[in-house]
Amino acid sequence: MAHASGTDGTTAGQEAAGAQRTADTTPSDPGQGRASPPPRRRRGLRWVRRVALGVVLLLVLPLLAAETALRVNYTGDPADGTYTRGQDAIWLGHAWVDGRKKDADVAALARRLRGTGIRDLYVHAGPLEHDGTLPKSSYPTARWLIPAVHRALPGVRVQAWLGDELAIESPDGMRLERAETRAAVVTSTREILAAGFDGAHFDLEPLHSGDRDYLDLLDDLRAVTRAHGVPLSVAAHQIDPLPAFHSLWGTLTNHPKWWSQAYFAQVARRVDQIALMSYDTMQPLPSLYGGYVAQQTSLALEVTPPTTDLLMGLPFFHDNRFGHRASAETVPAAVRGVRLGLSRTDAGRERFGVALYVDFAATEDDWTAYREGWLRLS
Repeated sequence: MAHASGTDGTTAGQEAAGAQRTADTTPSDPGQGRASPPPRRRRGLRWVRRVALGVVLLLVLPLLAAETALRVNYTGDPADGTYTRGQDAIWLGHAWVDGRKKDADVAALARRLRGTGIRDLYVHAGPLEHDGTLPKSSYPTARWLIPAVHRALPGVRVQAWLGDELAIESPDGMRLERAETRAAVVTSTREILAAGFDGAHFDLEPLHSGDRDYLDLLDDLRAVTRAHGVPLSVAAHQIDPLPAFHSLWGTLTNHPKWWSQAYFAQVARRVDQIALMSYDTMQPLPSLYGGYVAQQTSLALEVTPPTTDLLMGLPFFHDNRFGHRASAETVPAAVRGVRLGLSRTDAGRERFGVALYVDFAATEDDWTAYREGWLRLS
């Protein structure tokens, strides 16, 4: 029997057979019925997954190990007698020298500080201009403040806190590689000491480990402060928690953040007082932060000359941002960490203290934690 043909010459039987084949091979929903990848492609996918897993493990396992070590570092009991030596300091805001503070404020500060271990006030008198100069208009009431503090708190020193952003990670800022800029900083220091300040405290950031221009500046500054019989003081970056960590972090982020322990030692040998900024640590829990502070305290003690005052920074502020978690970086955790590091490394060191950052952000809880954790004498 002859079969009827379609208009394209295909027989009805052929159309029916083709329709059945289409029904048999068409997936009922997306994702079904796809052909499996060839064996070579499957092997390639397995290799990619294994590499990805390996990269994750390489990043996560060292981090977990480091955090575990910090938690262990927070255990144990501090040694007896690891309390204030009367060498502590506090950073004070610019309001103290620009006319906003009055005699009543000095009296209140004196009441707050009496009976503590605070000997130095770092009063913000800058910032320096990018060329190293410092307008006298930056500290118009310094000549009032300094004698007022001396009357209210005999023996307490009022140091000028000076600083600026360095043009290292951005095009704007101070360039220490320029000799004329360093010379201007030295001149500014002479001028501020002539205004009556009891010392000069520098905080220049970001300052990369190994910066030779900074060391040269410190050599020049110390000649000036020694001639005036006052201390040269600096705020210092944290020390590598792992060997050469600043190099790795700098490669990944272009912000090395830490100093090598050897560079910290070079700075410490050139100054009378060095305050390690042991906050903004990226730690998520108080126990990990406290363990980190204990480690930083030990690392700094190992290389700071006994003739240099070493101070560990306490976070008297409560920001929540990348690098700082207020619920983790607490004063109680920091004080305990400082005491543990001191106990393990140099429990009898006299030229040692803590530095409180910063007065205008401090709470009553911060002051209570400082007093209860660091001021007890037994």
